[in-house]
Amino acid sequence: MLPALVRKTWRDDRLALIGWAGGVAAFTAIYTSFYSQFQGAAELKQDALPQGMLDFLGIADMLSPAGYLQATIFSLVGPLLVLMCAITLAARTIARPEEDGGMELMLANPVSRTAFAWQRVGAAGSALTGIAAIPGILLMIIVPWIGMDIPLSNVAAASAGLVALVWSFAGVAFLVGAATGKRAPVLAITGGLAVATYMANAIGGMLDGWHWVRWLSPFHYFIGTDPLHTGWHPPELLTLVLLGAVTTIAGVIVFDRRDIGV
Repeated sequence: MLPALVRKTWRDDRLALIGWAGGVAAFTAIYTSFYSQFQGAAELKQDALPQGMLDFLGIADMLSPAGYLQATIFSLVGPLLVLMCAITLAARTIARPEEDGGMELMLANPVSRTAFAWQRVGAAGSALTGIAAIPGILLMIIVPWIGMDIPLSNVAAASAGLVALVWSFAGVAFLVGAATGKRAPVLAITGGLAVATYMANAIGGMLDGWHWVRWLSPFHYFIGTDPLHTGWHPPELLTLVLLGAVTTIAGVIVFDRRDIGV
C-alpha cells in the first residue's frame, strides 16, 4: 500500500495534475495531427524561416517526419511545457507547505524528516513521469495512424529523453525548494537555469569554438544526439537520470539538516 503522504500529495494536487496531463495530451495530439496538412506547404514554411533560426532551435529540417516531430514536439514548446509542469510541482513538495504554514501539521506524521521528503518527492516524481510520458504514449498511437514514416523505436528514444530531462530539472527544483523553503527561488533559479542551458546548447551548436558549451547543458543530452534520426543513446540518458538522482538526494539531505519554518 502506498504511504499516506504519497496519497495525500496526489489528492491535494489532483486538479493540477489533471490540468497538466490534459494540456500536454492536447498539445501533442493537435500538433502531430497537423502533419498531413502541414506537408502541403512544408517546403514553403521551411524556406520562410531563416536558417539561423532553424539552427538555433536545433531543427535540421521540417520536411521529414522526424524533422517535423522535432520542430513541433521535442525542440522548444514540448520541453518548455513539461518543464513548467516539473518546476511547478517540485515547488509544491517542500516550499509550498513551508510557506503556507502547513509544514508543522505534515511533520506531525509518525515519519522522519527523511522519509517525509522521500515520500513527497516520490509522489511528485511519479506524477511528473506520467505526465512527461504522455507525448511518447500518444505518438506511439498517432505516428502509425497518420502514416508518418519514422521508426517507433526512435520516437521512444526521444520520448525517454524528454522524461529524463524532466527528472533532471525536477531534481534541481526540489533541491532549491528543500534548501530555501520558498517557492520564488525555485521558480526563479530553476527556470533561469533552464533558459540559460537551452541557450548554451543552441549557441554552442551555432558558433565555432563554442561547441564545448553544449556539454554543460541537459538539453544537449536530451536532443543533441538527434534521437529521432539516430535512436537510443544510453550514456546521455543516464547522465540526465544521474543529475536528477544526485540533486534529489542532496535535497533530502539539506532538508533533513536545516531549520524548518513552521
